[in-house]
Amino acid sequence: MKLFIDLFSSDVGLFSASTLLVMLGMGVFYLHYFLSHMHADEAKARLK
Repeated sequence: MKLFIDLFSSDVGLFSASTLLVMLGMGVFYLHYFLSHMHADEAKARLK
């Protein structure tokens, strides 16, 4: 529990938490982006 208190109460902890959230968000975005383009390219290749 002290870990979460330190994480959200100090400047360094808040910066670390926000960095982790941004990195996870980027990971989700790129996963969705790459998968959607892969499916679109696959569908386009089937039509040829």
